[in-house]
Amino acid sequence: MNPILIDFPNQFTTERLLIRTPLPGDGKVVYESIMSSINELKEWLSLFAQNEFTEQSIEAILRESYVKFIKREELRLLIFDKDTNQFIGLSGLNKPDWEIRKFEIGYWVDSRVSGKGYMTEAVQGITNFAFTELKARRVEIRCDTLNYKSKAIPERLGFQLEGTLRCEDLSSDKSQIRDTHIYALVK
Repeated sequence: MNPILIDFPNQFTTERLLIRTPLPGDGKVVYESIMSSINELKEWLSLFAQNEFTEQSIEAILRESYVKFIKREELRLLIFDKDTNQFIGLSGLNKPDWEIRKFEIGYWVDSRVSGKGYMTEAVQGITNFAFTELKARRVEIRCDTLNYKSKAIPERLGFQLEGTLRCEDLSSDKSQIRDTHIYALVK
């Protein structure tokens, strides 16, 4: 089946969160979050270490993400507090393999709300969404072995550590070779 014909909701909720596809106009709040969290993001995400963003460039990226969501090429998701509408972070189901029904969850949280369990809740909600709405057979989370906050999430949620890819990636500043953990849940 052509993935573009697969129907599923473009938003869902958890106990505290609204998780939805990016929409036109979201660039401002995401840009502000990136700027307030840039030091933490640069440490782990080479995208943030290598680029200088503007509000307009983030808006363009999010609009492109919306197009990719509709085409089912990438399922980027924005996370908001459902009571206050405060932006919490960004996640998504990356690298979808529709034939196998395999997805990889990536995520980052606004450092101003870090440590409150929002991202764990969001990843649990996204995992549930993948298995129920997308009929996933496999959901993966990959993270740098030294990113203790990031790897705590799949460990907390019962993902199994399937292995470590040694010398698999570069640090965000390109100065060191890094290892990557692969966590997964399967149906």
